[in-house]
Amino acid sequence: MGDLKSKRLIVLKGWLFLLVALLAAFGLLLQSPSWRTAMLLAVLVWSASRFYYFLFYVLEKYVDPSLRYAGVLAQLRARWGRRKP
Repeated sequence: MGDLKSKRLIVLKGWLFLLVALLAAFGLLLQSPSWRTAMLLAVLVWSASRFYYFLFYVLEKYVDPSLRYAGVLAQLRARWGRRKP
């Protein structure tokens, strides 16, 4: 499968990711409606977003410019491959 080129489809994909995240959060809060669950969910979203930023911006811009990957799995495969003798 080739790269997504259409700007409209890329934007649609982003909105669909947001929709999925909101539905998952809503489902978790329905299952366990408490302030504690809401706060833990907020911390999870914040920390996962910061980690993603670290993986795809900080590492490339500040550590090694050759660290460009198509996604998290591609990066993990590359890291795993480098550690093998």
